Amino acid sequence: MDSRYEIIIFWSKEDQAYIAEVPELPGCMADGETYQQALSSAEQIIQEWIETARELGRSIPEPKGRLAYA
Repeated sequence: MDSRYEIIIFWSKEDQAYIAEVPELPGCMADGETYQQALSSAEQIIQEWIETARELGRSIPEPKGRLAYA
């Protein structure tokens, strides 16, 4: 598991779930009933995102670590 990618987790009232987004990997997100479930799902989906990108010959962004948001 490449845990160097930043994961942003927030509560979605609309979805009634925690949402985990990985901003550096377009479209990479997961959810969960708890914060921990969302994080665990995000860790798994990061691996799947990277594996799929490799299979399709797409570039994989280098993790930048913490991103700055306003």
